[in-house]
Amino acid sequence: MADYSQRSLPVWRRLSYAAGHFLNDLCASMWFTYLLVFYHSVLGFQNSNAGVLLLVGQIADGVCTPLIGYESDRTPGFRSYGKRKTWHLVGTVSVLVSFAFIFNQCLGCDDFTPQWVSLTYFTPFIIVFQFGWAATQISHLSLIPELVSCEHDKVELTAYRYAFTVMANIMVYAVAYLLFHFQAEIDQDPTLTDTLGPIDVTIFRNLSLIVLGVGALSSLLFHLGTRETKTGEKRQVQDEESEEEGERRPLISNLIPNPEAIAPPQSLLTWKDWLTQTSFYQVAFIYMATRLMVNLSQTYISMYLTNTLMLPKKYIASIPLVMYVSGFASSFIMKPISRRFGKGITYYVGLLLIMAFSYWVLLDDKMGDQIYVAAVLLGAGSATILVMSLSMTADLIGEQTQSGAFVYGAMSFTDKVANGVAIMIIQTLHPCLTQVCCSACVWYYHYVMVIATGGVAIVAAISLCTIFIWPIRIVYRVPYISGLVGSETGNCLPDQAAPGPTVN
Repeated sequence: MADYSQRSLPVWRRLSYAAGHFLNDLCASMWFTYLLVFYHSVLGFQNSNAGVLLLVGQIADGVCTPLIGYESDRTPGFRSYGKRKTWHLVGTVSVLVSFAFIFNQCLGCDDFTPQWVSLTYFTPFIIVFQFGWAATQISHLSLIPELVSCEHDKVELTAYRYAFTVMANIMVYAVAYLLFHFQAEIDQDPTLTDTLGPIDVTIFRNLSLIVLGVGALSSLLFHLGTRETKTGEKRQVQDEESEEEGERRPLISNLIPNPEAIAPPQSLLTWKDWLTQTSFYQVAFIYMATRLMVNLSQTYISMYLTNTLMLPKKYIASIPLVMYVSGFASSFIMKPISRRFGKGITYYVGLLLIMAFSYWVLLDDKMGDQIYVAAVLLGAGSATILVMSLSMTADLIGEQTQSGAFVYGAMSFTDKVANGVAIMIIQTLHPCLTQVCCSACVWYYHYVMVIATGGVAIVAAISLCTIFIWPIRIVYRVPYISGLVGSETGNCLPDQAAPGPTVN
């Protein structure tokens, strides 16, 4: 059969699709990298209170994500606009109207305002932002198996998406570096330009406004350039291709009845069916571990640089910039490596890079500019495992696109809750009880970085071994007809496991 994805999705449409998550990526970069730094070091929140705000956001995102995924699968969307793009638009508007308030001083607050008042002020904006972020993320991810069907095309489209993620992070850190640089040029006092404090409120406010402006333009490009194909239209093209191939196999096409008359509707997996699949939990755990490594390292790299290595505050922009430049470079070689060795081996390569970074940090607690080399290892490893975990999720869904949003929502739910709980535990166990970090911060953030990278990498490696031992398989309770809801799985008897995507 001719490749439908190649015919329907040219390069410029792939680029417009990838731009649809650019606003989310820009905001997520600021959220994970600078939220704790902003509220603790700039606004003067206690460690536990700063952790509460991040936990509230993660829980709100975790709760909204599966609910949005479920609603996105069952609602038709606004008129003929498409259900995925409708939810994407709702999420984009929610992010635009809430994010600027998060990285700014609360209106009417001063140095004598109780912190519980500030917490109450920021919480609604964080909840609205996380709802919008979840709606945009789930609708955008759900388009992958609908736009392309070939396994390697899914990897490529995911790589496009992650390349834009890397570019978003590069932009955030580059702009942050320039803002810190301009501040240093204007104010020559090294006590103000080398340490974070209330003077930096304007930097984070301006950075958030720039993020929203650029992100709004990229979202507009997505909505103008991405066409959400209806299921019927795709089926019609596939039928036309089948007719073109009919001359080469006329006997078979005459003997096989109409699959729509054979396969009952129950062969389409619902959200309840996914909860009974062992492979669903295998992939979810790997995705959760991947996000823990990426998000925890991104969240605490700034604390590690300023409190453990005692580096000037400009490093909280330059080091993450190096991480994502290396991640961007590695995204170009992921597809040939995964095609040659498989997703599982490629994922293990990323884990080895992260473990190398963790071991380096463990042995050297006084590294200076060597941190740039270590950042290359962490950036390349994080990019590799993130793209591979998303590709595994897309493979798990296959052509079960009618419930794809729920699968992505459930994966994201484990990610958000696990990250929120982990960050809250780290903030609660922090040895410094005052708003100003003490000498205990040196060793504390040192071991946080080691555990968040190397420790979680070991858990992820063990969980991936389960897929090698028990390959991903989807169990159907009714006969399953190849070509109707699954492209390459073959016919299955009742209660028989259909071979799912192979991870090797």
